[in-house]
Amino acid sequence: MALPALFEGRLSLPVIGAPMFIVSQPALVIAQCLNGVVGSFPALNARPATLLEPWLKQITEALAAARATDPVRTVAPFAVNQIVHGTNPRLEHDLELCIQYRVPLIITSLSAPGQLVQRIHNYGGLVFHDVISVRHAQKALSEGVDGLILVCAGAGGHAGTLNPFAFVESVRRFWDGPLVLSGAIANGRAVRAAEVMGADFAYMGTRFIATREAFASEAYKAALVDAEAGDIVNTPYFTGVAGNYLRSSILAAGLDPDHLPVRDKSIMDFATVEAAGSKVWRDIWGAGQSVSGINEVSTVAVLVERLKAEYFSATMSRFTWPSSSVGRAED
Repeated sequence: MALPALFEGRLSLPVIGAPMFIVSQPALVIAQCLNGVVGSFPALNARPATLLEPWLKQITEALAAARATDPVRTVAPFAVNQIVHGTNPRLEHDLELCIQYRVPLIITSLSAPGQLVQRIHNYGGLVFHDVISVRHAQKALSEGVDGLILVCAGAGGHAGTLNPFAFVESVRRFWDGPLVLSGAIANGRAVRAAEVMGADFAYMGTRFIATREAFASEAYKAALVDAEAGDIVNTPYFTGVAGNYLRSSILAAGLDPDHLPVRDKSIMDFATVEAAGSKVWRDIWGAGQSVSGINEVSTVAVLVERLKAEYFSATMSRFTWPSSSVGRAED
């Protein structure tokens, strides 16, 4: 199945920047799009709710101006993440603004998108849905989404547990449409690997936190550079949904990451949960296992150029098989 026309000729890499709570704001989104990767942000990052419209206006006008100034420049579309869950009282307000500004891509999370899909389709927008299981993927497709984001083990924030090889293979048995792969993707080689596995796009979040444009503290960015994959703690304690966090930030909050209290999973709060006086996402830092591939803090432009170099070099096979050995049985 061909990719939607929305992306045709508008990407320098098959990459979608994942929407990250607090971190993803207009400066990061615009920088990502102007460098040819899809930039995104959670609608809930605009606080108070009245801030969402100025953000949509700022992003829309910045990208339109760039296209008008340089028509041949690769400027990617942007996306807004909507939390489709009963704990999000802003959903209707935020969705109406996205419809008004004709946001090209809506990323839905946590619950099946339901009637939201048709409302986005009415103005020509697309809906990609986050899923962590095959069952969730099938449910989302039954409600008419245009693409699936497979959130695998190792992803930052609210992550899944499936191995990406198994997850992609399972979903490709019944879906030949747009597929986005998420989970510990830190370089261009991994982006290429996602394609080889059967995905159309790589979903990168944690790697973009360590950029100048990301709305994160210098301490947060430095902690990403210092961390290794083993420093990621998976726990449902902070929000009621299993997520991946930096061990150092949990320790700084006065908590023992190896002995966190048991939490009632029926209670979900994605913005205001507090632990030992620290607020989740602001002080308890989300991160994926891709931290092992973060060695410095750079601009988005520098990072994307590096990703492109790694991606295109990965298209060449490392192995050359002797022609005489191909198809020859063992002696």
